Amino acid sequence: MKHTGFICDESYFWHQTGNGALNLSAGGWIQEDIHAENPETKRRVKNLLERSKFIKQLQQIEPRSATPREIEMNHEQTYIERIKQLSETGGGDAGVRALVGPNSYEIALLSAGGVLTAVDAVMTEEVKNVYALIRPPGHHAEFEKGMGFCLFNNVAIGAKYLRKKYGTNRILILDWDVHHGNGTESAFRTDPNVLFISIHQENTFPKNRGGITYTGEGEGEGFNVNIELPAGTGNEGYRYTFEQVVEPIIDQFQPEFIFISAGQDPSRFDPLGRMLVTASGFYDMALSIKRLAEKHCNGRLVACHEGGYSTAYVPFCTLRVLEALSGKTSGIADPFDLGYHEGPLYPNQIEAVDKVVNIQKKYWDL
Repeated sequence: MKHTGFICDESYFWHQTGNGALNLSAGGWIQEDIHAENPETKRRVKNLLERSKFIKQLQQIEPRSATPREIEMNHEQTYIERIKQLSETGGGDAGVRALVGPNSYEIALLSAGGVLTAVDAVMTEEVKNVYALIRPPGHHAEFEKGMGFCLFNNVAIGAKYLRKKYGTNRILILDWDVHHGNGTESAFRTDPNVLFISIHQENTFPKNRGGITYTGEGEGEGFNVNIELPAGTGNEGYRYTFEQVVEPIIDQFQPEFIFISAGQDPSRFDPLGRMLVTASGFYDMALSIKRLAEKHCNGRLVACHEGGYSTAYVPFCTLRVLEALSGKTSGIADPFDLGYHEGPLYPNQIEAVDKVVNIQKKYWDL
């Protein structure tokens, strides 16, 4: 048995977002370009794995499609029908910058189904952990609308499936995408059995979400941890965040299963973020969570690809995540590490994390 499973499908690259520019559609004063959420970024991840032969270190697993009933575990039926209708009639926007193209409904079902397939593979011990290179992404999708390129909330559906099928109680969802995982937060805001931790850049998408003072509601209060980091935070700032907040809280929660919403858009070259994490920084984060999974839940971990819009750099960041999860090395150096030294831990980064610590002390021993 190979240690790490890998899920991908050619269909994921066929979800169409049109010829926009950055995160907007072309038109008016916006000249046609390549939309940020285009298939090339993820396709180049798979290409790098195949050309380097590193994919042979992974157990390739074919995804199945989720059923509409499984999507209903996290989304309103009328919203699901809207995605289907838009898909069948040429496309449109399913909410806030949540583009639907022809056949996007079927592809989105396969994307969510990829997570369900990953859950089954881990729970039946086919593999220890899985990386799901899925598309469209999901962490912004709310109960009744899509947002930020996301149609169905893949990780939230996966967590609810895990609970329903396997009776798993304590579930951790760590979201390190540069943007706040608002849809996942909404799905579990009152749930004390799902610990949601979102590490994201401050003052970015979506507006007015992800503030550090929001800690959940009702019985779920204290099980929502928002960590806003200032623009320019790099490897040292993320390392400090893990040491001071992420790792001690996870140790106390003692999860039975871990999901990672793995957006590689905190990277130093991402056009939709302003962070400075390098490929080695992603390796460190993935290794930390893998070790926590081994400590608390027999290694049970599923990482699901979310954002990441540097077509050149995302493949190398993702490769490092896969190296950490699998315990294997590719022998491939980061070609974009041109002698840059990791930046120091700046006072504003320490201050941002320490503010989170002071808020979370009410709920956790920090």
